[in-house]
Amino acid sequence: MTAPQSPRPTQPSAPLEQDTVPVRTDSPKQLVGIYVRGMAMGAADIVPGVSGGTIALIAGIYERLINALGSIGPNLWTIFQQEGGVKGFAAIWRQVDATFLLCLLLGIATSFATLAGIIKHLLDNQPLLIWSFFFGLVVATVFILLSEIKRWNIGRVALFATGLIAAVVISSMPLLTTTPSLPYLFFAGAIAICAMILPGISGSFILLLLGAYDAVLEAVDTMNLSAIFTVIAGMATGLLLFTRALKWLLSHYYQATLALLTGFIAGSLIKVWPWKVDALGSLNTEAVHNVMPWQYPTGAQWSTTVGLMLLGAILVSLLSWWGNRTNRV
Repeated sequence: MTAPQSPRPTQPSAPLEQDTVPVRTDSPKQLVGIYVRGMAMGAADIVPGVSGGTIALIAGIYERLINALGSIGPNLWTIFQQEGGVKGFAAIWRQVDATFLLCLLLGIATSFATLAGIIKHLLDNQPLLIWSFFFGLVVATVFILLSEIKRWNIGRVALFATGLIAAVVISSMPLLTTTPSLPYLFFAGAIAICAMILPGISGSFILLLLGAYDAVLEAVDTMNLSAIFTVIAGMATGLLLFTRALKWLLSHYYQATLALLTGFIAGSLIKVWPWKVDALGSLNTEAVHNVMPWQYPTGAQWSTTVGLMLLGAILVSLLSWWGNRTNRV
């Protein structure tokens, strides 16, 4: 059990009350840091197979994010009634850590608005390069988080294995092909946001599995507001149903939960494996199946792929170092 401002504690401490979020006063520099972390989360979430929750965990804001989201609920109306007026709104703002959430969401939205087209282009035209980069990023993340799990025991090993197997199974499921309606996009958004918050399972990949990924990217690219707001509404619903349980687990069983989440991340490596071809042996960004590097149609391209893997590993290591240096915003 840990204090919620530190997702990687070194000493146990008393757990938080379930519906209490500590009041945080962030400096302008810290708010900029939160915004940048949001941009990194958004960039990761665009790629099917990489979770923004992974970035949040490694950047030191994961537990604060879950605590803030988990505090949203019917009790907010009670708080407003007790305080009333402007004081009521201010009390709700503090309760949900809204300044933190707003800066984070602005960063995520910035990535989606500016990078969605670029990343989609790279996935379509240079899949080996972008998958190599994210493969190195995820491998480094797994090693960093494994080092943070203290006092391994049979239970934590079993949880790690459970997370790994679950992620492999989900990543191996066949993709659905459908033309999503607005109600279907709402459902897809609700399911995807749960995966987006959960490290190791990509919300974008869940959208891909459900056959809604291309529709969502196109909606963002063309500013289709009806589709965008429908997906956002679904995501908001999913958040309210999912985060409170995760908040409780992190407050009471942090190390065990971390072992499970790290297993999810490790299992997602099957999805971000760089060398992918379709059934005919040609390049395919939807990754019908993985092949060994020497079976790739254009060759393994070792110097490029290994270099990009190292770049991804270095960047995520710097992000982890930054998270520690800034005292886990």
